[in-house]
Amino acid sequence: IDRTKSAHYTVNSLERAEFRQRKEQLYANILPHNLIQKHSKRVFLCTYRPALEDEMTILNERIQKYEKELQVLRGENRKNMMLSVALLAISAFFYYTFIY
Repeated sequence: IDRTKSAHYTVNSLERAEFRQRKEQLYANILPHNLIQKHSKRVFLCTYRPALEDEMTILNERIQKYEKELQVLRGENRKNMMLSVALLAISAFFYYTFIY
């Protein structure tokens, strides 16, 4: 269990670092032009639209990956719940059969 938590924590910290790096890179490309304000809004959006679309694609892929992970975890949770209910039923059966 500890390995799973530490591996999950490592993945989360790596994803956060990657996101922070992409965000800084995106802002480094956008902010200087935004501060100078040489471009109108339309030209600005047309110029940086591909970078923003790439970021949106990355985020959508990550959302889909997390949704798949969530489905797998829900399935495992269902199995564990059924197993615990079965063990409870077996324990109750043996208790009432042999002890009670």
